[in-house]
Amino acid sequence: MALFLGVDGGQSSTKALIGDETGRLLGTGLGGPCNHVGAAEGREKLARAVGESVALAREKAGLDPHRTQFEAACFGMSGGPADKQAILSDILRAKKLIVTHDALIALSGATGGEPGVVTIAGTGSIAFGRNAAGKTARAGGWGFLFGDEGSGFDIARQALRAALRFEEGWGPETTLHGALLAAAGAANANELMHHLYTREWPRPRVAGLAKLVDTVAQAGDAVARDIVLNAAQQLATLAVSVQRRLFHTGEATMVCYIGGVFESGILRERYCQLVELEDGTESGPPRYNPAAGALLEAYRAAGLQPTLSDSAELQA
Repeated sequence: MALFLGVDGGQSSTKALIGDETGRLLGTGLGGPCNHVGAAEGREKLARAVGESVALAREKAGLDPHRTQFEAACFGMSGGPADKQAILSDILRAKKLIVTHDALIALSGATGGEPGVVTIAGTGSIAFGRNAAGKTARAGGWGFLFGDEGSGFDIARQALRAALRFEEGWGPETTLHGALLAAAGAANANELMHHLYTREWPRPRVAGLAKLVDTVAQAGDAVARDIVLNAAQQLATLAVSVQRRLFHTGEATMVCYIGGVFESGILRERYCQLVELEDGTESGPPRYNPAAGALLEAYRAAGLQPTLSDSAELQA
């Protein structure tokens, strides 16, 4: 029996999936985060997280750890593939080992391995696509200093600016001011800003305030609504930029969305409206999760295109 491995190595967890050549899921495993490998501690963290997740998946599949060899294995890594190939080669045996970035496996999972574009918006943001010829393109994903337009962090940052402007008397009135002060336990905007520069408020926690912004927007606050709609505009711009570089005008294209930011109904509806202004473009949720996308990429590397089994472990 030929075996295939797909691994989603993320900032919060590492998920491994083992499948056979027919697309049947044999085992799954979950490990810790493995996104940084720059220092010795990070390399050990990566090896431990991958080792744990693959071992659990192998155990659930009933495979002998000393005799398991994969026809192909694909790792989609948060932070990119740099410096990770050698570490992963020491952890497992695979005839073909692909180490890539998390946007590719997110795209593959979202479209079921078909050509298309995916927009990812959580703490950060990026749009990534691949056409039938295998050509890829990206837009965004340059971090909170120079990019991440429309992301959770960017939405929170715009809301915090609006609250500050209102308190200082040069911005419109907004209930974001009181809501953000309450969320951070601050007495005023000055104290709020000082809170957000501390270690107790890392970027993911700040990005989590985007949900509050959406709640305020749903309650009718015009400033909050403008911030959410502007985020939708920026995310759609990233997606369309990728789509136009990879697909011909009018060519049928699936543009999927992934990430916590798209839980906002206001943002999601506006994003889909803008994306679907392009002829032939259809927007929708992902078909499978990124780990399933990594498994599909492992099959792709071996020249196979099986239909994945109907399993909850594969769903987005």
